[in-house]
Amino acid sequence: MAVPAADGSHTEKRKMTVSERSIPVLTAALREWLSGRLAPDRPAVSEVAMPDTGGLSSTSLLFEASWPGGGTEHRGRYVARMAPEPSAMPVFPGYDLPLQFEVISRVASCCDIPLPTLRWNEPDGDALGTPFFVMDQVDGRIPLDNPPYVFTGWLLEAPPEDRARLQRASVAILAKVHAIPEPAARFPGLRPPAGVDALRHHLAQQQDYYRWALADDGFRIPIIERSLVWLEEHWPRDPGPDVLCWGDARIGNIIYRGFEPAAVLDWEMAALSPRELDVGWFVFLHRFFQDIAEFFEQPGLPDFLRRSDVERCYAELTGWPLRDMDFYLTYAALRHAIVMARIKRRMIHFGEDQPPDDPDDYVMHRASLEQLLAGTYRWD
Repeated sequence: MAVPAADGSHTEKRKMTVSERSIPVLTAALREWLSGRLAPDRPAVSEVAMPDTGGLSSTSLLFEASWPGGGTEHRGRYVARMAPEPSAMPVFPGYDLPLQFEVISRVASCCDIPLPTLRWNEPDGDALGTPFFVMDQVDGRIPLDNPPYVFTGWLLEAPPEDRARLQRASVAILAKVHAIPEPAARFPGLRPPAGVDALRHHLAQQQDYYRWALADDGFRIPIIERSLVWLEEHWPRDPGPDVLCWGDARIGNIIYRGFEPAAVLDWEMAALSPRELDVGWFVFLHRFFQDIAEFFEQPGLPDFLRRSDVERCYAELTGWPLRDMDFYLTYAALRHAIVMARIKRRMIHFGEDQPPDDPDDYVMHRASLEQLLAGTYRWD
């Protein structure tokens, strides 16, 4: 197991493998696009930057723009979200940017969680060669994945009472999203096919993702396939009502101001499913980092986002006692296993890693997943 390096050279290498798009070309394209959107005079656009931190999924472009209008000078700081190019060996098979824009817009209209202000949607993608949308930049800080926040940074250094405040405020985000009424009517783009159970549909999509990401060329990872069998054997008897699930529900996708959420990001994995889908992902993604810390004999944050605390807090906020959490936590570990195995193959493709001798070692959290399947994983 290796912790992602925190030095600048590694970050720069990762950026190059994520995208080969030319920054000057993107800057010129954005300037021309904004000119058509905003004013006949060419707006001033700062050189586009790609953030050093963040995920390996959609590409984010940071830029500033100013333009005249109505006798005044308008100025803003923006983020453009676009799909990665095929040469970057994307982590996911598809990036539906118009649907993401629609989901964020509809969440903003019926829920008071903090979201970045959406500005423009370009579903045809003519300006940049791919669909994209633009939203405001939000000031604040994010618990980092690289290096993981359990090793260093503001959250690790914070007093326990401030972390507890952040934890409760973050769980409250899930509670508010799950409380959106009539989710199937409000989010038609997320509905499963007629007559198909939402959770079954979600699992079928994960199986398709596994085949696309890894098994399309005959490559198999036994622990992933064992996990799929385990899920069938432990399927919930009554999954309960479907809600809007944020999808990539984790603190690394929240911008915080102080210890309060200032913006909820990354809705590309949004789905209609039982609420436990989100809560399981939320808990497991922290445990993924905490297990890495403990592997390297570091304390990490053992008192933070504990399973029992999150479940208790969620029940207090919603009145809903979570059910079948062993299933959903194992499902989260499986889903993350597919993502991590795809990233591993991607790193090998770009010469940043070597193929392991055992295919199960494509899963970084193999030991945790094995314990979950055996029923021996210790949560608290």
